[in-house]
This record gives sequence, C-alpha cells and structure tokens, in this order.
Amino acid sequence: MSDLTTIMKAINDFRDARNWGPAHNPKDLAISISIEAAELLEDFQWRTNEQALQDNSENISEEIADILIYTLTLCSELNLDVSEIIHSKIKKNGKKYPVK
Repeated sequence: MSDLTTIMKAINDFRDARNWGPAHNPKDLAISISIEAAELLEDFQWRTNEQALQDNSENISEEIADILIYTLTLCSELNLDVSEIIHSKIKKNGKKYPVK
C-alpha cells in the first residue's frame, strides 16, 4: 500500500467513523477547498513571507492539511486516481509550457 493510499484510507476512516460521508459530496467539498484556501491566504495577508511564516507557521501547516484532506476526499468521491491526474496534468503543462 502506498503512502497516499494509507493517507486516503485514514481520511476516509476518520470521516466514516463520524458519519460525515453524506456531507462530503463533490459540491460541498469543492466549496470547502476554496474556504480553506482563503483561510490560508489570511495567514499571509499584509505580511511578508518571513513575517507570515514566523507568526503563523503552525496555522499555515494546518490550513494546508485541511486543503489536502478535502482535495483527497473529493478525489475519492469522484473515483479519481490522484497519481494519474497529477502526472497527466504535469505532462499537459509540459506541452503547454515547454522548456526553452
């Protein structure tokens, strides 16, 4: 079992133990990703990178974790292979933005 599979299983087990599955539909997960990304932006707002990291490093890590958890849950709900879609996108971006 890969690390990603282990992480996704832990996320799904956590969700299922709390019966949150019905609330984790694609629309609401997409909304939650956006909300968590906005919360991450708040940690950097009006600060330099250095100030943000010094003042908010723990919260920055937690917001990134929230974004990743919701994103992986959305992939699970949509039956998307995370590795496959990332590799596909990198390949597509490579064609769109070739090295000069």
